[in-house]
Amino acid sequence: MTPAVKSAKKAGIVFKIHSYEHNPANTNYGEEAAQALSISADRVFKTLIAEVSGELVVAVIPVNRQLNLKSLAKAMGGKKAEMADVRKAEKSSGYVAGGISPLGQRKRLRTCIDNSALDANRIHVSAGRRGLEIELTAQDLRRMTNAIVAFIAG
Repeated sequence: MTPAVKSAKKAGIVFKIHSYEHNPANTNYGEEAAQALSISADRVFKTLIAEVSGELVVAVIPVNRQLNLKSLAKAMGGKKAEMADVRKAEKSSGYVAGGISPLGQRKRLRTCIDNSALDANRIHVSAGRRGLEIELTAQDLRRMTNAIVAFIAG
């Protein structure tokens, strides 16, 4: 059981775990999850770690969209945002790239969820390892991460 699943259980939310066989040659983890689970890509969200004015933050956006760094910086009250170094993201979260979950991270970071998550009944995010997804409501994800919601995907 991953820290993400443990944190969902501890929070007492309704969630479902979905697993699939991850192809090690595939580095487009979110698209792979959407295809393997036969889910629309706009319901599968990727967890990205960025730096906003020197602070590590989490951005959760649909896998078929790109993070708008300018919008993320504005939403988080900073001047400039850039993607965090992969090693920094892995060390901070406690997860490996492609399996970073917004839940159960080693170090709790401020989180921003793209507002498109609220359009879906339920969304999928990584459950803490490649090939494992957790399905939950965007509202539960928001509460569990104390996230703000903003337009951050372009």
